[in-house]
Amino acid sequence: MTSDVAISAPETAAANGHGEAHTTARFGALTLGSIGVVYGDIGTSPLYAFREAVMAASGAEGVPMPAAVLGVLSLILWALIVVVTLKYVVILLRADNNGEGGTLALMALAQRAVGTGGATIVLLGIISGALFYGDAVITPALSVLSAIEGMKDVTLRFEPYIVPLTVIILVGLFAVQSRGTARVAAFFGPVMCVWFAVIAIAAIHPIIEQPQVLFALNPLYAVSFMFHHGIIGFVTLGAVFLAVTGAEALYADLGHFGKRPIQTAWLFIVLPSLALNYLGQGALVLGDPGAIVSPFFQLFPQGFFRGCMVVLATAATVIASQAVITGAYSLTRQAIQLGLLPRFEIRHTSEAHSGQIFIPRINQLLLVAVVLLVLLFRSSSALASAYGISVTGTMVVTAMMGFVVIWKVWKWSPFAAAALIVPFLFLDLTFLAANLLKVFEGGWVPLALGALMIILMYTWRRGSRLLFEKSRKLEFPLADLVAMLEKRPPQRVPGTAVFLTSDPLSAPTALMHSLKHYKVLHEKNVILTIETAQTPRIDPAERVRLEQISPTFSKVTLKFGFMESPNVPKALAIARKLGWQFDIMSTSFFLSRRALKPAAHSGMPRWQDRLFISLSRSANDATDYFQIPSGRVVEVGTQVTI
Repeated sequence: MTSDVAISAPETAAANGHGEAHTTARFGALTLGSIGVVYGDIGTSPLYAFREAVMAASGAEGVPMPAAVLGVLSLILWALIVVVTLKYVVILLRADNNGEGGTLALMALAQRAVGTGGATIVLLGIISGALFYGDAVITPALSVLSAIEGMKDVTLRFEPYIVPLTVIILVGLFAVQSRGTARVAAFFGPVMCVWFAVIAIAAIHPIIEQPQVLFALNPLYAVSFMFHHGIIGFVTLGAVFLAVTGAEALYADLGHFGKRPIQTAWLFIVLPSLALNYLGQGALVLGDPGAIVSPFFQLFPQGFFRGCMVVLATAATVIASQAVITGAYSLTRQAIQLGLLPRFEIRHTSEAHSGQIFIPRINQLLLVAVVLLVLLFRSSSALASAYGISVTGTMVVTAMMGFVVIWKVWKWSPFAAAALIVPFLFLDLTFLAANLLKVFEGGWVPLALGALMIILMYTWRRGSRLLFEKSRKLEFPLADLVAMLEKRPPQRVPGTAVFLTSDPLSAPTALMHSLKHYKVLHEKNVILTIETAQTPRIDPAERVRLEQISPTFSKVTLKFGFMESPNVPKALAIARKLGWQFDIMSTSFFLSRRALKPAAHSGMPRWQDRLFISLSRSANDATDYFQIPSGRVVEVGTQVTI
């Protein structure tokens, strides 16, 4: 069963004031918060990135040579500078959609700029959104597993408990999601600040002992490594990319912290700490090639200090996982509002921050997928092969949409926009090609997850459009019906009736069935349409549009941004200021609940019909989604073939 209420095609609307919220908060607090939330993923990359890259560079011999160590280090450092600093921190953070970032926000911005020919942009948005879910599954599994593996460096007796303990921590992490992240997030910034300080300080002594490691700052070492190592150099690139995973979080969390705090945290704290730690690991391996087995934890003295570091690393990886899980919730809400996924139950975990939400169904699916990954791969080295493809794919798509925004929104010439973006796109495609070599080693996991999400999103969008077009052909023009009812009105009953519909030009199915079965009409009747704008938020002053059709009929359009959760009663309260006397306790909301059945010729293959119908049945009730009091709702059932 599915409700007749659908979110209509996104419409351009102005939203202001969101970015101004950042000016009222202290800059230091926002910077600290960004260190905790934004940089958790990329901040925990030193646990595994350098180790995996050097082992890939060592080839069959397995013994890291000095030239390979310096080459890998140079590749990692310059990847951080070019991909993260230049592409994301300098360029893409400027491409915000009214203060919001992320691939779907960029998609909406690019689609608005292109206009009617935005089908390709939507497809790119679907691909990048789908790939993010792959990242959201792999990041918690890889991060927590790599931290717990540090217990082996404390004592080998812990080895049998690594996988069970990882599963317990992950189950606990997902179990507390429903409580909200506000209280826990207060500790994120300070913990990650300690993390970055500790990993930087621990690297200083090895660098002093092996100062030749600083040669890696010269990009010629990276070029020379790639030139002399052929296919091994190309394979190594896939592992080098592990050092920049998490860069998308910079852009995705733009709306939470603002551009300046994110840039400041990266340039003055995160980048210097990561660079020092990678140089320290490199220096350690130059002095003792055998240290490549676990270069990160061997930066710390054996015993108590290393044990403390395992605990700190576990805390840091839980924080990194939390950021990705929260991102999956935000992405899901955006996808629902943009018509890419069916309605899911969304719970708000904070009265003060609308962005802090919990989606039970997504939480359950993520938990199952993450635990299965840990049990399937059982080690961070095995999981590292599965990592990277989803992130590189997302980065490629982001670069493509970034080109459209720079060209159409920033009004650059296409040649100037290409000159800026093409070098980054070439680099992203090179990383993607290097990661695709790992498909059979585990890279199939994010590709399979991404493909599944693309099919679900495409099926829902296509099916919703076909259903809308089919319903429109069967429906009666609203203007004609109102004229008939005003001329020969049926029996009137006191109160107000609100009929929810996705098509304000046609008579709502619930109104037609109400007239057919009850043969009565309320004193006041409202045709209510809910629209989603291509901006993240809508100014409350622009939330409601009121139009009088006749003495007893009016149209109300409520507009929400794609980052907002629709609250119909709250929005209708605004209509009072526009002259509509709205009392929710004397108002009845009429919804049409449709049972879908596959038709012989629907425009989609039969399997896709059945998938769309299954998705429709799994959708959250419109009453709950639009936060309408259930005691004021009347549902009318109909059968529709698709």
